[in-house]
Amino acid sequence: MTEQSLGADRLGVELGERATLVQFSTAFCQPCRATRRTLSEVAEMVEGVGHVEIDAEERLDLVREMGIERTPTVLVLDRAGRIVVRASGQPRRADVIAALGRAV
Repeated sequence: MTEQSLGADRLGVELGERATLVQFSTAFCQPCRATRRTLSEVAEMVEGVGHVEIDAEERLDLVREMGIERTPTVLVLDRAGRIVVRASGQPRRADVIAALGRAV
């Protein structure tokens, strides 16, 4: 399997200086709202970490390319945009912080 990555050109926003949390969501997904809060809190807590939320319905091209099968799905990118962790479902804050440890 080839290494997947996402750059600012594909996401439409600049990557975080150290890492980026990418969240695929849909409008009526209740766990997506809680995930947004968790990822935003972690991004604010950890210097150099960005958070971007992608509406899966608006970005079907990216959903298909990345193999996103459910929401929320979270990708943790390193500073170069390489996907180092991928998880589906609502994450716990401790798990997000641990995943960031693999990216920075």
